[in-house]
Amino acid sequence: MLLFSILTAAAAPGLSLLTYLYLRDRYEAEPIHMVIRMFVLGILVVVPIMVIQRGLEIWLGNGTFVASFIHSAAVEEFLKWFVLYHVIYNHTEFDEPYDGILYAAAISLGFATLENVLYAIYAPSSFGTLFARALLPVSGHALFGVMMGYYLGKARFAGVKRKSKLFLAISFALPFLLHGVYDLILVTVEQNWVWIIVPFMIGLWAWGLHKMNSANARSPFRLVTREEEIKF
Repeated sequence: MLLFSILTAAAAPGLSLLTYLYLRDRYEAEPIHMVIRMFVLGILVVVPIMVIQRGLEIWLGNGTFVASFIHSAAVEEFLKWFVLYHVIYNHTEFDEPYDGILYAAAISLGFATLENVLYAIYAPSSFGTLFARALLPVSGHALFGVMMGYYLGKARFAGVKRKSKLFLAISFALPFLLHGVYDLILVTVEQNWVWIIVPFMIGLWAWGLHKMNSANARSPFRLVTREEEIKF
């Protein structure tokens, strides 16, 4: 019973954040089966990520910068970006900018949820520890996904090929850099790290919420919804 409670607590943050992001889609809700599909793909991508990370650790060692930016940020964000691009980018359901945010967050939260569950199993944790992980790694992955999805949406609807390529590059580069900085803070700051990571996360949340509002504001369904409200 205790194990079930711990596993539930480990999975709850990711599912709660995904629900929140799903409900923020103001104009054209995505099919739930597509969101679940991306969440499951986020879970499945954990295995290849772990294999690649282990190989890189053997090859490159495990120095602070390498561990933060290569083993963790580059591998995790690239694999998520790769799956997202090949599964969703040209999909017919990707029909408004916010969809990029939702699908990218779904795959990121699938990864983060399994990571949290494995952490709870192999490193027995108190509910306080799991709560702290909900505020930091799980929400961190969600926000990296928001940044990735926002620029993926910009690329999808840019209309100009050169701009699309630029936004595609940013959709990987920005979450990679943010993830790397996040890990570097946790690895290098031994004392009073909370005074650095908390402002970082608050800033990331503010930025992420701004991106969500901006993506919703550019929805092609926004004007349709307003016209229907006026007619009603």
